[in-house]
Amino acid sequence: MTEFMAERTVVQSISQSHVVTAAPEASVYEVARAMTQAHCGSTLVVDAAGAMAGIFTERDLLNKVVAQALDPKATRVSEVMTRNPLSVPPETLVSDAVLLMRKHGFRHLPLVSAQTKLLGVFSLRDASPRELVDAEDLAEHLEQLNDVLA
Repeated sequence: MTEFMAERTVVQSISQSHVVTAAPEASVYEVARAMTQAHCGSTLVVDAAGAMAGIFTERDLLNKVVAQALDPKATRVSEVMTRNPLSVPPETLVSDAVLLMRKHGFRHLPLVSAQTKLLGVFSLRDASPRELVDAEDLAEHLEQLNDVLA
């Protein structure tokens, strides 16, 4: 007998409840050290009022700093962050988040409450293997449906 399991929301699945943040003027070096200490792959960049200005990820570090031979100690995170990233509310289903990330080609998705409070970051690593398979199956189904309707 198969037991039905309700799909988790992104806030239920995130592995870290605290939000790693940095000021726009922080150096890439400082942010990379903070990410290493927190064992996370992204940092939300917030302005003085606490509003999200961008996100800085491992991919940004590799592609925008290392591959461009920038000095991490002299480069401000605001120069290489992804500005105004897409975000989702905490009640977003994991499969919906994975589909959104797949569509746009990123691996980290900020969670923001209706009051614009930063709640965390959903990472593809936070999805279970079953949730990833389910999202991939749904994506294939939607592509087939789109082909039929086109």
